[in-house]
Amino acid sequence: MDVLLTGSAGFIGSHVAEALTAAGHRVRGLDLRPDGLAPSGGPGGTADVRDAAAVARRLRGADAVCHQAAKVGLGVDVSDLPDYASVNVHGTAVLLAEMARAGVGTLVLASSMVVYGEGAYTCGTHGPVRPAPRPEEALRAGRFEPDCPECGRPLAPGTVAEDAALDPRNVYADTKLAQEHLAASWARATGGAAAALRYHNVYGPRMPRDTPYAGVAAIFRSRLMNGEAPLVFEDGGQRRDFVHVRDVARANVLALERLADGPPEPGGLRAYNIASGEPRTIGDMAHALAGAFGGPPPRVTGGHRLGDVRHIVARPDRARRELGFGAAVEFGEGMAEFARAAAEPAGDAAEPARRPVTSS
Repeated sequence: MDVLLTGSAGFIGSHVAEALTAAGHRVRGLDLRPDGLAPSGGPGGTADVRDAAAVARRLRGADAVCHQAAKVGLGVDVSDLPDYASVNVHGTAVLLAEMARAGVGTLVLASSMVVYGEGAYTCGTHGPVRPAPRPEEALRAGRFEPDCPECGRPLAPGTVAEDAALDPRNVYADTKLAQEHLAASWARATGGAAAALRYHNVYGPRMPRDTPYAGVAAIFRSRLMNGEAPLVFEDGGQRRDFVHVRDVARANVLALERLADGPPEPGGLRAYNIASGEPRTIGDMAHALAGAFGGPPPRVTGGHRLGDVRHIVARPDRARRELGFGAAVEFGEGMAEFARAAAEPAGDAAEPARRPVTSS
């Protein structure tokens, strides 16, 4: 296939480009940064996904689109709202409109676990429940676990499947869900084939660093590089699923090839959890990364961020069953590699300088 890859110079996008090429597909890139792929597949100029003319030019002759371009991270404050809406929502709308004009009918969208909000919980009395956002007074008092909204008792966390209720709880999550809705509308209107890959906590080489929009693994790594202990919020017991970027890239290839055989969800969008299926705590990850660096050990601060969720762990069965996807990089091995990558100078081919506004 001839694939237009948006966000081709980014952390995940650059790995997707490599995986697609290795699988025999032709890749044309679109990114704000000059190290994005040109339509010929080589290094080239820059382009913005919000620029309809530039998108139209790169879509000519394409068979499919892999949409990674986005402004990522939780956000710093409400002043970020216009940028998130512009890049993630308006940019996706421009891309979909140009795909319809060009007759390109296959889309893989980079989505995120953040669309779920809090994960799945069960109350011993009331069964499955969906807790409200954790109040700041509870977080300040060190009460981190969400309570049953009916009786106030502690809840047992579980795993989320793709049919779970969606409940975005920050600006980034709002825009990722908006992208899914737009893609679903595009698929219904055009008869296109669309898949949304809901990435869980992605880490690995080329991950952005030294930015307030970086993921927790990158933030911990930056502190370790400076000889400082990772600062773990809350009590470190937050559960997540850490999935290596090369596994995520492979999932994109599998999804594109699956869609080429026909839409799994005719007239709509099919969502897939892209995760390892082996949950870890934030504390586990901090200790693994610190161990790979040789210290210093993590320090649990008890701090918190409003908008963070306590537990979000995926059930990746659908991706395994329908895409043939299973994570291959083991957690300890992946964290050790991630630590080694920090020794490479920023801006080289292995760890290029990144801006957070163009790639998931």
